[in-house]
Amino acid sequence: MSTQKDQALFSNLEKSVMSNLAMSGNCAQTAFIALMDEFQMEGEQILKGLTAFPGIALRGETCGAVSGCLMALGLEFGRGRENLDNWQAYINSLRPSRKFCHCFTNELGSTMCGEIVADKFGRQFDLADPVEAMEWLNCGAHKLCSEVISNGVCIAATIILESRDQDQILKSNTG
Repeated sequence: MSTQKDQALFSNLEKSVMSNLAMSGNCAQTAFIALMDEFQMEGEQILKGLTAFPGIALRGETCGAVSGCLMALGLEFGRGRENLDNWQAYINSLRPSRKFCHCFTNELGSTMCGEIVADKFGRQFDLADPVEAMEWLNCGAHKLCSEVISNGVCIAATIILESRDQDQILKSNTG
């Protein structure tokens, strides 16, 4: 059940997606920055690293919205250098990531950029080819891709919120 607070958060995420996608044209960075800003995550280097991630270098592979959201989920649930040998932390970080991929696939049919583009636009485009990229843009890429990214960031945000709510319940029960 979605609360009014959640609806405001989702609205903020969608606004962030629209403005950052218009500025960057990069779905991976757009997804990540929306979640990074909303959940006050440190990730400027990751944001820069995501530059080549749309469709994994425009090859129609993993959707940039998936890559960006998984990076944010990794920051929220993952392990760092200080506990790199903690295998339980690794296993625990996979649960929200796999849940995200499952929900994203249920919502959009795939995690693959080329398949999502073909479904949304009726055909695949070679986005590395300037002529096909222009055709893709003229077919409404900004609107349709912002919807895909918004879906992804809302799924990831829900997973983060559920975990933080669960943590709050556990803390209040033990404190």
